[in-house]
This record gives sequence, structure tokens and C-alpha cells, in this order.
Amino acid sequence: MPGLPERPPSPNLALDQLVHERRAAGESLVHLAFGEARLPLLPGLARALADGAGQTSYGPVAGRADAREAVAGYFARRGLPTTAEQIVLAPGSKPLLMALQLTVPGDVLLPAPAWNTYAPQAAYAGKRAVAVPVPEECGGVPEPAALRAAIDRSRAAGRTPASLVLTLPDNPTGTLAPPALVREICEVARAEDLVVVSDEIYRDVLHDPAGGCLSPAEVVPERTVVTTGLSKSLGLGGWRIGAARFPDGDLGRRLRAGVVSAASELWSTLAGPMQHVAAYAFAEPPEVAERLRAAARLHGAVARAVHRIALDAGAVCRPPTGAFYVYPDFGPLRAELAARGVTDSASLARRLLDESGVVVLAGHLLGDAPDALRFKAATSLLYGDERQQAEALAADDPVRLPHIAGQLTRIADAFAELTGRRPAPVPVSAPDLLEPSR
Repeated sequence: MPGLPERPPSPNLALDQLVHERRAAGESLVHLAFGEARLPLLPGLARALADGAGQTSYGPVAGRADAREAVAGYFARRGLPTTAEQIVLAPGSKPLLMALQLTVPGDVLLPAPAWNTYAPQAAYAGKRAVAVPVPEECGGVPEPAALRAAIDRSRAAGRTPASLVLTLPDNPTGTLAPPALVREICEVARAEDLVVVSDEIYRDVLHDPAGGCLSPAEVVPERTVVTTGLSKSLGLGGWRIGAARFPDGDLGRRLRAGVVSAASELWSTLAGPMQHVAAYAFAEPPEVAERLRAAARLHGAVARAVHRIALDAGAVCRPPTGAFYVYPDFGPLRAELAARGVTDSASLARRLLDESGVVVLAGHLLGDAPDALRFKAATSLLYGDERQQAEALAADDPVRLPHIAGQLTRIADAFAELTGRRPAPVPVSAPDLLEPSR
């Protein structure tokens, strides 16, 4: 149809489909392009799903009271006193973020780079996404001075920047903004009357949970919406369970009402069995609390190993402190890479795939400068099958398990092939790196 806008599918989902198809055709690929947390299903979660299977009615749009009470308790244990009336449940946090785009008027300010869904959602809502560079030390938040300048430029051009998306910890850089920086960004939001959307789906994937995470909802509670879900922390991506916490007060009530209105037309309600799971999981019984601790240890260990491999290859890269990503920058090797035909993030990702079978998400797909030699590497798909995942969760040093060490060695070899540098040896506990663990 003439005039119908053409929008490509989400690049990470498209790459995941590509990997499935090429593996089915017999190719051996190292998949670093999709942030799915592959973890064994906890028995209590399986029981909760089975117990809720009979709940076939629609139920309330915002979610059942017991599930919302559990989510409220989850936030309260993290320093955010919350009532059930401030919570909305949804099939994943992604539709909640979309509903917020439809609810909050005006343009949206984003860190650059950022998760590849934020900007397309703004476009679907008929809004403009304003990308603002992140600071040197971390991602997930814009650099404060650059944020102020972007707001001034937007207003001078007749635009109305009205919301700011923050990611704590960050996808794609795997870093957590420090408290002082969060406070500074929040002061800008308050001074400029911005609604803050704090995407905290990785909050329970802090590599050092003792370090803590300062939520913007603690600093500017009157204007911050927090989104979360169970896909990353508990490996329930396919079950699609998300939640949002809205501010107490008039603005929060209006925002929540707008999201519930959008939900009533878009997804109606979170599926009844999944609400039963949400009530169980967000209450954090002992098996869930222990899984969160074990998973954070595993994610941190493997992300740090890939970070070390990137540094050994000559890249610069922020040390990962949360989530399961690293974001290497091969800019210091630009001359060497140009001689091999690699001049931007697209050709960098293509070279890794074509020459080494390593699949990454190119930085330009995340709002980064196209000519930058950066990409996102998701490390959470390196843990093997369900039995190997359980072994990795229990291991004192999971990167020494043969099935993980073999993947790490392939990554090191791929980076060495890319840059011409000899890879540093990856520590292992068996001579055959590709031999399955017993």
C-alpha cells in the first residue's frame, strides 16, 4: 500500500531466528546476539504454573490483587514502599514500555547506545527519540551536560521532550550508573519536568549485589515509573511476565490510568496462569532468592571472562558489573581492521559471523555511531543445555567448565582472527575444550 511505512523487525530477534535456522542447517555458531537468560526452570515455578492452569478467565486488566501485592512487596524490599494500587502486570515489560510511550505526550530522551526497542517504540507512538551519549564510565544514563544540551536543542526546534528512559543496570553495556550520577540525572529530570522511565529488569542481575542499585524512584519518586519482569532474573523470557510500579500521587495515578487504558485495548490482561507464577516469584520464596544469587554469580563470571578476552584482543571495554553483556570498542585497532575491510559496526559484525561463526549485535543497531567499531555481546547463551546450566550455576568457577571454556576459546580465536593478535589462553579443566562436561 503506498505510504505504508516499512519498519524492519527487531534486530536481536531477527538474529536469533537466523541463528536457529543456520544451526538447523548444521552450522556451528557462537550466539552472542540475544539477551536471553538460559537457566533451568525452578520446580516451584513449574508447580505455580500448573496450579494456575485452571485460571482461564480474563481477570482485571491491571492484574489480580494477590499478584500485584507480591510485586508491591518486591519493590518494598528494595527500598521503594509500594501499594498494590501502584502496580500493573503485563505479558512482559516490553508492552508496558510501549503503553507508556502511548500515554506520555512529547518526545523521549534516550541514552546512546540503548536497547534496540526504545527508539522503534517511540516511532510507533508517533514520537521522536532523542539520543544522548552516555558517560565514559557507564551506560544506561545520558551524560548530564549532553542531556541538558539536547533538551535545549529540542525546545529551540519547537519539540517537546517530555520523558527520559534510563536502564539500571544497562543493556547493552553491562554497567550500572553510580548513585551520584543517578542523582544528577534525576535533578535534570526534575528541573525540566520530565517523566522518568526506569527500566530495572536487570536489577537482580547485579554481579555484586552488595553494591546496591539506586533507583531514580528513590530520588524523584513523584515522577518515576519503574518497569521490571522475570525474563532476565529467572530465565522466564518465553512466559512473558512483566510489571510496572507507578508513582504515588496525582501524576502516578494519571500515568497508571493511561497505561491500563492502553492495556485494555492491546493485551487485555496478563494470562491467568502467569499471574499465579508472578504471585509466587515476586514473593521471593527461598528457592527464588537462592536462584537470584546463583544466577548473578554465573552471569558475572562469564561476562568478566568475555570482557578479558576483548581486552586481550586490543579492544577497550567498560568492566561489566550487571546484566550479562559486554560492549567492546575495537576503535584502537581501526587501522588494522580497515586493512581487513572492517570500517564500521556493520562490517565488524559481518566479519565475525562470516569468518568465525560468532554472532554479535552491531552497535549501530543500538543507536551508536555507525562508524564506531563497537558491538554488544550477550554472554547468557554460553551456559549449554539445561543439565550444563545447572552445573554452571553450582560451579565455583564456571568459566573452567569445558562446555563454557570451549565457547570462550572460540570467541578468543574469533577476536584474534579479526585483529591478527594471538589470543590469550582461556583457563580450562579438561584438555578437550569442546568435550561435553560429564
